[in-house]
Amino acid sequence: MAFFYRCYHFALKCIVIFIGIPNPRLYTGYSGLAQWLQTWQTEKPLLVVSDATLLKLGVLKNTLASLDEQQIKWHLYTDVAPNPSIENVENGLNVYNVHHCSGIIAVGGGSVLDCAKLIAARSVKPNKSVKQLKGLFKVLKKLPPLCAIPTTAGTGSETTVAAVVNDPQTQKKYAATDFSLVPSDAILIAELTQSVPDFITAATGIDALTHAIESYIGKIGLNFSDQKSLQAIELIINNLPTAYNDGDNLVARENMLLASFYAGQAFTRASVGYVHAIAHQFGARYGTAHGLANSVLLMPVLKFYGPVIYPKLAEVADYCKLTQPDQSIEVKANILLTTIEQLLEVLNIPKYLPEIQCGDIKELAKAALKEAHPDYPVPAFMNQAQCEAIIREVYIQQPS
Repeated sequence: MAFFYRCYHFALKCIVIFIGIPNPRLYTGYSGLAQWLQTWQTEKPLLVVSDATLLKLGVLKNTLASLDEQQIKWHLYTDVAPNPSIENVENGLNVYNVHHCSGIIAVGGGSVLDCAKLIAARSVKPNKSVKQLKGLFKVLKKLPPLCAIPTTAGTGSETTVAAVVNDPQTQKKYAATDFSLVPSDAILIAELTQSVPDFITAATGIDALTHAIESYIGKIGLNFSDQKSLQAIELIINNLPTAYNDGDNLVARENMLLASFYAGQAFTRASVGYVHAIAHQFGARYGTAHGLANSVLLMPVLKFYGPVIYPKLAEVADYCKLTQPDQSIEVKANILLTTIEQLLEVLNIPKYLPEIQCGDIKELAKAALKEAHPDYPVPAFMNQAQCEAIIREVYIQQPS
């Protein structure tokens, strides 16, 4: 099977090389928002997609005021769960259609942005259910204008080809992946991330770090994705502790948004790996926040790969100026691993997830491997027993 998987990965790399993946137009700050709104020419309304918590916290206030200043009609949809469900998408589509909207502006974290992408996809594929959009290239149609404004620095959904949705009935998460799902525009506004609590800043930041690392150590990286991964990793190592300890530091906040954007550009071309494959199962079964799941799993998975990824880790360490020229590849790789471990400690990332049930481990591992194979171009393949062992590393055994 390994040979078949590698052939599949080679085909994916060829698709990215010869077809190419679009990049959203990038704007920064509230001035960037005003600039984007000035491009809106139609009198039809925009659907503003967000969630109830951000609305309550007043995060949408300036965005909605900017729409009013430009005399742009809008309708608000905030029924988006932390793990967006099929129902969330369908309800949003209904609002979009009832009010005859012609574009979407999404303000929120990865859940909101993913939900907005799927609403847009359903608007152009009215005869396909959300489930039927699962997998690769099931949309294949241009979406209406979609402007993504992230309020967390982590998912990179504002620049990726994927949208993840939760199916509560089957307790599974799945992704729709299509080049057309890349938002047409992205606006990075550091002020919108100021109210993010420190523990969410930490988890989403490590989510972005995971995107960048898994992209870089995978088998289908290109010069562009490799460069974006390296830029993201360096920005995160240098800015995440500051953003965590001083949430009002707008320089660190802006750098983390940029890192998340770069990491999104990387993994949307080079994909992810086992960290994500396992984390998605925790999210689907237990509702574990995606960034937290990635944060807890990152080190166990990297250590599983072992020497296979040392050359790549050494390159990252060199780029981040953590090493000396005369050090061996193994020493450089371990310097990076130690740096990541220390970063996780500074951010108070836990090493275990109490929600994991021992009786679920076998099924969780099976589902993770089914997701990973053949889609994820991992640097080394993991079998069922090895995947179960990784999950047991982050499982807290309950006292009898």
